[in-house]
Amino acid sequence: MNWIASALGDGARWRIVELLAERPRSVGELAELTGLRQPQTTKHLQTLSRAGLVTVSPLGQRRVYAVETAPLAALERRLRELVETIEAHADERDVIARYRAAIEAESAIADRERWADGRTFSFERVLAAPRAVVWRQWVDADLLASWWAPPSMTVTDCVLEPKPGGRAVLEYRDAEGRYRSEGRVHTAKEPEHLEFDISVLDAAGAISFTGHYDLTLTEVEDGTRLRLGLRITETTVEAVPYIAGIETGWGQVLDNLTEAVCVAQRATEPNGKDVSS
Repeated sequence: MNWIASALGDGARWRIVELLAERPRSVGELAELTGLRQPQTTKHLQTLSRAGLVTVSPLGQRRVYAVETAPLAALERRLRELVETIEAHADERDVIARYRAAIEAESAIADRERWADGRTFSFERVLAAPRAVVWRQWVDADLLASWWAPPSMTVTDCVLEPKPGGRAVLEYRDAEGRYRSEGRVHTAKEPEHLEFDISVLDAAGAISFTGHYDLTLTEVEDGTRLRLGLRITETTVEAVPYIAGIETGWGQVLDNLTEAVCVAQRATEPNGKDVSS
């Protein structure tokens, strides 16, 4: 497939294939129709031949080339698969579009330090699992690391110690670099309430902004209602990309948590006994 795509990536060769699609033609005729010199035309035909796109038939003093449909049909199928994949993941492009718009909007008002201090956010989910299962997702470091980052990010350090004064750490990386946040747990009442602060640090270790989180887990008929409140302080102008991404980012992270809880539930017996332990 790479050979085919590479061969067709040249405008002159594409034109040659278009001409051969109408009927087989000689080198001289192709050179005349494309405006190329005959040696150039021959080189292009050789490239197309190596990719399996054309075949040559010696007819007396003439060499006549014809296009092969099988490689083009294979390329068509591959392109159709790519289009279907793109359409199936259209929501991912929508996320980027919303994030870009949010950055532009925040940049327009981020004209001073502490420009977004006091801003609040709230998120809610109903998770089909007991509170104990959801609580464990937050306080077990390995489980927390499996979902506490948006797609394309890899968690490298992650902990919420469920006790007053406990550490709160999130570090993750992507292809562009590493990102670290640090803070402390203030309240931990198993399995229903967790309060913690966590500060997003810049490359030099200075605070970009601090998030104050209030997590409550309430038993409901369908499982557990999760409510997460967030208030931000210590906001710097450089925090614009982080602030702009809070709504979308936490939406994705809580989607990850929902899936993690479902996986955890499937690993338990109907009586609630954990079969993985």
